[in-house]
Amino acid sequence: MSETKIEWTDVTWNPVAGCSIMSAGCTNCYAMRMAARLEAMGVDKYQGLTRKTGGRAKWTGDVVLDEAALLLPERWRKPRLIFVNSMSDLFHPSVPLSFVGKVWEVMRRTPHHTYQILTKRPDRMLEMTTHHLQLLDNVWLGTSVEDQQVAHRIEALRSVPAKVRFVSFEPLLGPVEGVRLEGIQWAIVGGESGPGARPIDQHWIDEIHAQCAAAGAAFFFKQWGGVNKKLSGRVYNGRTWDETPLARAFENASAAQG
Repeated sequence: MSETKIEWTDVTWNPVAGCSIMSAGCTNCYAMRMAARLEAMGVDKYQGLTRKTGGRAKWTGDVVLDEAALLLPERWRKPRLIFVNSMSDLFHPSVPLSFVGKVWEVMRRTPHHTYQILTKRPDRMLEMTTHHLQLLDNVWLGTSVEDQQVAHRIEALRSVPAKVRFVSFEPLLGPVEGVRLEGIQWAIVGGESGPGARPIDQHWIDEIHAQCAAAGAAFFFKQWGGVNKKLSGRVYNGRTWDETPLARAFENASAAQG
């Protein structure tokens, strides 16, 4: 198990490591920096996954399929929110369907956990979940959208068979005007953090928050970001926003009973 400081999950599980740059949101990816650090520490799993370019670590495009990590969730008795592949993308083109199927089987055998899978490749997610993978109620499927240029990913996600579909607008690098969140149950919003962090504009957040309200989607504000994200904090419009699909479902059930 890998404990994490990611606010919207409990632990991370990485049966796959390594990725490749897709779009602007990947430029300062924390996972690239972490992979380079783990490689320098001699961790076999991360050898050769990054290279130094312009003084920074960048993905090489290679991925590692970690068979030994597959069974970890079966050892965890306490129910957890599990972010799958924080150091990769399960739907990366170099991850074969056969291995994705092994991950799916572990998730099927552990219904006491809730799994969160985030991809920048929702088209491949859609193809696999439609034709090859079983619908699992404990698996939430999402995509990352950093600006208007990649907002089309939401359309693919909307067709993905899943109990919960979610969008991570992090790092939010530009407006996503006119984005519709019907059929989406959860939106996570956050500014970029760490070295070279690019700024976020409150108006971009306001647009997404309004769309969540219109679509009945839960809204989670992760951070303002910046080089030191602790200084900028998590307060948006006078409060913290930690809504999740689980909490929203509980609130709706309580209201119906009342």
